[in-house]
Amino acid sequence: MAKKPNYHELVYDLTREIPLGRVSTYGAIADYLTLGSARMVGWALKNCTSNDIDVPAHRVVNRKGELSGRNHFPTPTMMQELLEGEGVSVIDDKVENFSELLWMPSEYL
Repeated sequence: MAKKPNYHELVYDLTREIPLGRVSTYGAIADYLTLGSARMVGWALKNCTSNDIDVPAHRVVNRKGELSGRNHFPTPTMMQELLEGEGVSVIDDKVENFSELLWMPSEYL
């Protein structure tokens, strides 16, 4: 019998679905999973950035498009650098054109 994924694994799997050059929010992921809160999603992603798990956590921002998780990366500018490497413009720690780049799992999965 296959092991049921834990909450962190569910968050990681969903985060891997965010397309290159797009962003999602902690709340959108929490709502889609119908388990926990935006804060719990942030906690799960904080753990993956410190444990080198292959999850594009840099694509998850707060509900305003701000890089609120940037201080949990190896350097405070890494989140922005990774996003900009995918063509996402970031100004003053906020995703430019956030509403256009927002990927909502409930609309695509």
